[in-house]
Amino acid sequence: MKRAVLPPGASLPPEDARRPPVLPPACASAWGDDAHGLWIDVDLAGVVQRFRWIEPGEFSMGSPADEPERAEREGPRHRVRLTSGFWLADTACTQALWMAVMGGENPSGFQEDARNPVEGVSRDDVIGASGFLQRVASLAPGVIAELPTEAEWEYACRAGSETPFHFGATIGPEQANYDGNRPYAGGRKGEYRQKTVPVKSFAPNDWGLYEMHGNVWEWCADGLRDYADGTVEDPRGTEGAAPRVVRGGSWGNEARGLRSAFRGEGRRVIRFDLLGFRFALRSTRPEQEAGAERLPAASGVTRDA
Repeated sequence: MKRAVLPPGASLPPEDARRPPVLPPACASAWGDDAHGLWIDVDLAGVVQRFRWIEPGEFSMGSPADEPERAEREGPRHRVRLTSGFWLADTACTQALWMAVMGGENPSGFQEDARNPVEGVSRDDVIGASGFLQRVASLAPGVIAELPTEAEWEYACRAGSETPFHFGATIGPEQANYDGNRPYAGGRKGEYRQKTVPVKSFAPNDWGLYEMHGNVWEWCADGLRDYADGTVEDPRGTEGAAPRVVRGGSWGNEARGLRSAFRGEGRRVIRFDLLGFRFALRSTRPEQEAGAERLPAASGVTRDA
């Protein structure tokens, strides 16, 4: 099982605690371990979505004071400890997956390719009583389907990196889908596609997650919280009727909005062609999942540098 390189000084949980409680979960149609780590495939109404195991760990959340074009609410940079791992979709939810689960409706503005991310969906469309994730729950035994928290999203996006983008300090339109006329920190201009593109159009991060930067903003489970110095464990922002965090930037945004630390916010009911989501799966009753087997002992598990 590969683990992304972690920041210096990171406090790691014991090896067994970093593994999924059961592999595979009952909902998995296939599973494996590759250069990016553990994965499962889940068939949802005839469309297969791959999920990547995001192990628990610790990271530096927010941007350092000297990061170009940072916003005030990205600091202070602080340590965050996530105590539980989760399976995260390796792509934003596609139009094909949305239509399969929701029964054929497609709210997206850019419908040229069903592999494009679904957009124009509100947070309540995703998590409401008859929303997407409730329907996923009826199709995927043994797991709960949820949006990631803001902290989980940034942790997954960074995959061990501490630079403005998971691939480094700069960005170009060959690496992500955004408004290339508005580059980052005085960088070069480039292509502005003016629409979404199919998922997996760009290289994944070290955890095998695609388009964590650009294409569509992604809804998070919680609202904005105030950052503070010190280490926090499993943080969550505001709940209830408060606006929710959106992360990652989109096809229509300037490059600065794609940074790993950039924090956007939207009312729960808004629907724009800039807004999509990816979702997480968490095991419910691991000891009772039919067909599951325990992972092998820790021997032989290596950390890739």
